[in-house]
Amino acid sequence: MTQALVFLTEGTEEMEFSIAYDVLVRAGIKVQSVYVPAEGQPNSPEAGYATAARGVKIVPDTTLAQLGDASYDALVVPGGAGGANVLSKDKTVLKMLKDAYDAKKVVGAICAGSLAPLNAGIGLKGPITSHPSVKEQLQDAYEYQEKAVVVADNLITSRGPGTSFMFALALVEKLEGAEVRAKVAAPMMLEEHL
Repeated sequence: MTQALVFLTEGTEEMEFSIAYDVLVRAGIKVQSVYVPAEGQPNSPEAGYATAARGVKIVPDTTLAQLGDASYDALVVPGGAGGANVLSKDKTVLKMLKDAYDAKKVVGAICAGSLAPLNAGIGLKGPITSHPSVKEQLQDAYEYQEKAVVVADNLITSRGPGTSFMFALALVEKLEGAEVRAKVAAPMMLEEHL
């Protein structure tokens, strides 16, 4: 069974996290969320949940400290300025992204989460997209594109909350194929252009 890991921290953008997680599950992918603490913070969220960018409370499936050596077919980095700041600087997250990318696993990043591939040194000089707020940080290292979703081999990036469904479906297509993508999209009543 295909497995995916979605990173979560304080300040993660809730739509980008939840839509990626949900759509991957709908595709029959085993999904796990992993809590990543900010530097100097406890390994688990003190309240038992992470507070996302707009105040939504999300309970993680596990923590980075408890993760162990599980193998995943995809790693997903949501945005949210605060959350992306933590995830794009965490040495363990960056090593996981680099190792996954080098092993030809799928790495997905959306919104400001696209800073994580930059800091992990993956996909450099290739196509990428992000939220406009971090474009300047990416455009010298990549071939920056202002598309809703950019698929560059095994690196998939996207713009923000409004492109979350397109991003998640691109992940599904890369992992499970176009037929599964179509089967997942249809009952969600998504427009054909998504």
